[in-house]
Amino acid sequence: MKEAIECTLDALQTGEISRREAVFRLGAVALAAAGGGRVAMAGAETPSSTFNAIGLNHLALRVTDIERSRDFYLKHLGLSVVSESETNCFLGCGKNFVALFRSKSSGMDHYCYTIPDYEAGKVVDKLKAAGLDPQRRSNRVYFDDPDGLTVQLAGSNHWPT
Repeated sequence: MKEAIECTLDALQTGEISRREAVFRLGAVALAAAGGGRVAMAGAETPSSTFNAIGLNHLALRVTDIERSRDFYLKHLGLSVVSESETNCFLGCGKNFVALFRSKSSGMDHYCYTIPDYEAGKVVDKLKAAGLDPQRRSNRVYFDDPDGLTVQLAGSNHWPT
């Protein structure tokens, strides 16, 4: 619990999350401490997680028409264009973004969580030690969840260029 509080306060202090998000997270910690969270088996320690995600960094979608999808998100959600080309478009959403990639079929390409102290090599090693099969592409690290959905991990400074 102490680690969750410290992580939340650190994220607030560095501007990674808003005060509202910090209050929400601290409330969830308090609820869990009061018995409203997961219940540990008597005498058993709660297993620690491989990483502690501090936010959803971005969502990457495969779309059949970049311009149509871009215009949809601009018009209906007020996102802003960060960068674009004929094959992709990155849309700003606060401190996060939505990536659109041209594809013959639509769907989710991957989603990305922000973790503190991100270093790709160490992330790969930790995922392997946890029994996962990470794929490193440059400074990016991906792995599949149990249903085959692609998860990416990144640091708080991850932003499309």
